[in-house]
Amino acid sequence: MNSREAQLQAFDRLLTIMDELRAQCPWDKKQTMETLRHLTIEETYELGDAILDNDLEEIKKELGDVLLHIVFYAKIGSETQHFDIADVANDICDKLINRHPHIYGDVVVENEEEVKQNWEKIKLREGKKSVLEGVPNGLPALVKANRIQDKVAGVGFDWERPEQVWEKVQEELEEFQEEVKEGKLDAMEAEFGDVLFSMVNYARFLNINPENALERTNKKFIKRFQYLENKAKESGKALKDMTLGEMDVFWEEAKSI
Repeated sequence: MNSREAQLQAFDRLLTIMDELRAQCPWDKKQTMETLRHLTIEETYELGDAILDNDLEEIKKELGDVLLHIVFYAKIGSETQHFDIADVANDICDKLINRHPHIYGDVVVENEEEVKQNWEKIKLREGKKSVLEGVPNGLPALVKANRIQDKVAGVGFDWERPEQVWEKVQEELEEFQEEVKEGKLDAMEAEFGDVLFSMVNYARFLNINPENALERTNKKFIKRFQYLENKAKESGKALKDMTLGEMDVFWEEAKSI
């Protein structure tokens, strides 16, 4: 691995290249924080995909893309005299020191849960009006539900045991089924949301990340369905002309691979 000196030299090289691109490249000169925003989101999702695939080489590349965006935003900030990369780095350093008094102060903690609880209490002392202020509105609903529950648990608003949460899941499922019998779409949707929210909470108690779990299933389904498509093509049939029984043969094959 690279030495600290080599790491700093590499980061300085990136900052120099960013300066040069911003001054000389027609595309880079035109970019603003707003035009970069959707690209940053895309790069973050690509990094997430690489992490789920456990592709370390791809993770390295995607981290570079994300790092470039951070440097790009800081460069734009320096041009308007609002902040530069040193301000960005120092701000996060100050925040980490302030929110880890068990490392940089005299606070004693027994476990990870106490660390999380202290983190949320410190944020409230910093001026946050609600522990939920740190949950971005634009998060996908599944991720947002997980973050909401994690945040409120940090200040003690939580179940005590996983069994209690599972009982809540079952209760919400029963309420959902009652609305299904009634057939009222709006009520069904509301209760289905409660089911998902309670399932996310149960996953949290089991230390399962629901977003990762669902995306793993998405990837698994895509792989199996594409196998089914390829097998159907090899047999000279179109999926729409196959029976479910015929498709299921290939589906079971895909599951065994």
